Amino acid sequence: MVRRQGAAPPILPGYTYIRPLGSGGFADVYLFEQDMPRRVVAVKVLVDDAVNPEVIRTFNAEADIMARLSAHASIVTIYQASISADGRPYFVMEYCPETMSAKYKKGPLPVAEVLDTGVRMAAALETAHRSGLLHRDIKPSNILITSLGTPVLADFGVAAALEPLDDSEEVFAMSVPWSAPEVLEQQVTGSVASEVWSLGATLYTLLAGHSPFESTDREKNRRDVLTERVVKAKYTPIGRPDVPQRVDDILARSMSKVPAARQESMYAFAEELRWAQYEAGLPPTTLEVAATEWASAAAPVDFASSAPRGPVISTVNKDSRRAARAAQAYTSRRQDDDGVLPPKAQAPWKTAVIGGLVGAGVLAVVGVIVLFASGVL
Repeated sequence: MVRRQGAAPPILPGYTYIRPLGSGGFADVYLFEQDMPRRVVAVKVLVDDAVNPEVIRTFNAEADIMARLSAHASIVTIYQASISADGRPYFVMEYCPETMSAKYKKGPLPVAEVLDTGVRMAAALETAHRSGLLHRDIKPSNILITSLGTPVLADFGVAAALEPLDDSEEVFAMSVPWSAPEVLEQQVTGSVASEVWSLGATLYTLLAGHSPFESTDREKNRRDVLTERVVKAKYTPIGRPDVPQRVDDILARSMSKVPAARQESMYAFAEELRWAQYEAGLPPTTLEVAATEWASAAAPVDFASSAPRGPVISTVNKDSRRAARAAQAYTSRRQDDDGVLPPKAQAPWKTAVIGGLVGAGVLAVVGVIVLFASGVL
């Protein structure tokens, strides 16, 4: 397969280009330094020959999803999204110097690190699911390592709504070793159950040092052959003496051929991993999941619109009490700024009384000074 050569980096006001970070099918990623505030950032830019209404639609959705979910500690943070001067959409996100894919290829990871990563990723995905979103491409290369050494979930480029519109076009996103059998057989484009499978397969990879169902014979790892083995879903234990049996059991359940036999949610998956940590004498990782109220507060991500972004349209009902209060406050501020309403004048009698009191006070002070000077006091 011929690898696509990366395009020239865009010229972005306020940013200085440093070096390329990587290239994918539809985008390039570069390292830039932001001038203010001073920091290094990763800039993901769509390739110019791939920009079309469908790609713009996907880009808009990914930027919206990341902006909405990146408040979560285990999801990569996005800072800005826009279109460069040469017409290429881009977004700026936090720079993460390493990926889990690069780490496991150096050798299987420690059990404690994998269980911690599993809880964090399950919490991030549970938050996405509560927001009505599916990631659909969970795999080691999409788990980045921040500069502080913590794992974060990235790349929502093929994300989809948990409850798609009836007239929406189905798109099957597949990363074969980590995709569930029902996705590979194109029974579903994605579901909570298929995401549980993908996270289980990812954790298996980090512990085993290779993807599930992968053979030591490279010829047997052709896409069609590997797909056939995944569809059969015959689980093989990891085989590491330091991996507790409970961990093998959890991963075996997550990769059950029957979706209903898997953990019913990412929250349940995380809790099982936390119990495995407890039994192994490890401190359970904090399970950080967004409250349902937060998840339902924002409007759903628009997966259908490919139109350029225009002025912000208010979602507040113009006839509501909230809108009336806002309008009243705005009018008051404008009147004060323009000097339309001068300070309220004092009543005449109030002015007279205040003047009399001030005058009496002055006379009293003068009288005391005279008495002192004459020697009376």
